[in-house]
This record gives sequence, structure tokens and C-alpha cells, in this order.
Amino acid sequence: MKQSRAAIRYAKAVLDLSLDLKKADKVNDDMQSIANTIEGSKELQVMLSSPVIKTKVKKSALTEIFATLDKISLSLIDQLIDNKRLPILADIAKQYVILYDHHKGSQIAKVTTAIPLTKALEEKVLDKVKEIVGKKVTIENTIDPSIIGGFILRVGDKQFDASISGKIKNLRREFEHNQYVPKY
Repeated sequence: MKQSRAAIRYAKAVLDLSLDLKKADKVNDDMQSIANTIEGSKELQVMLSSPVIKTKVKKSALTEIFATLDKISLSLIDQLIDNKRLPILADIAKQYVILYDHHKGSQIAKVTTAIPLTKALEEKVLDKVKEIVGKKVTIENTIDPSIIGGFILRVGDKQFDASISGKIKNLRREFEHNQYVPKY
């Protein structure tokens, strides 16, 4: 919990600075790159959180991996190294992207389905979500066969579960709660 609050604070500070310097778009690209790179590399995640690996090694590796970053993004990495907060770099990058999208007036709707969405269905979901949220929305489709069918829609901090597995869980909960005890 403390790490996510710290990540939000750092992300807000970086966003404010990048807006002041009119580099928010470039920094947003940097943060997306950082988040995707760290999320895609288990070795990088281990390196960032390892107390055994020296700070110099971490810094040189990060500057090598992210050679094209803007000065603002590089100064964030330096600040995290100084404050011994490097393990939350990916969280900060993700929070920055969320805050940036919110600043721009758009949101990401995460739709989890058992099979990939067709273009027609994606358009219907997009129109409905735009109607509900009232903002520009982009859809991110995740495939999870374990939900069996239906979908799970998450926009911001709201979630709508219309999946088969969700309905089965609700039904199971109702049965467990309303156990019939015969009277003899």
C-alpha cells in the first residue's frame, strides 16, 4: 500500500514538471516504454528489487536500456536511486500514464473476455462505455479463458462483472449463505 501511494506521488510530481516544461507527451512515451520494458523482463524486475546488486550497476544498466529517455525521465531514475525507491519505477511509470490520460480527458477501459473481441463488438462496447463515462475511452482487451464466457469491464476504479465464472461464484455464495436446514 505504501509503495502504491509513493508511486502516485512520484508520478504526480513528474507529470506536474513535464506539464510545466511542455514535455508531457514525450515523458508519457518514456513512461509507457519503461512500464512495458520492466513488465516484459523478469530479469530487470529482479535486478531493480535486488539489494545485492550495487546501485552503480543498476544505474548503468538502466541508462543503457533506456538511452533515449528525456531528461525528466532520467532525473526520475536518479531521484529514485538517491531515495532507494528504484523497485517502484514500473509502478510510477504506470501511474504516470494513468494520470496523463486523465489529464488529457481520456480513460482506458479494460475488457476481459474468454475469446478476442470482434471489431463490431469492440465498437459497441466502446460506444456504451463512452456513454457511461462521458470521456474519450480506449479499449484494452485481455483474453482469459477461465471466465468461461461473458466479459469483465473495468473503467477506472469501477468494475462490472458479467462473466459466467462471476455468476457461478455469486450463485455459490448465495447457496452457502442460504443453506436449507430441515426441521425434524
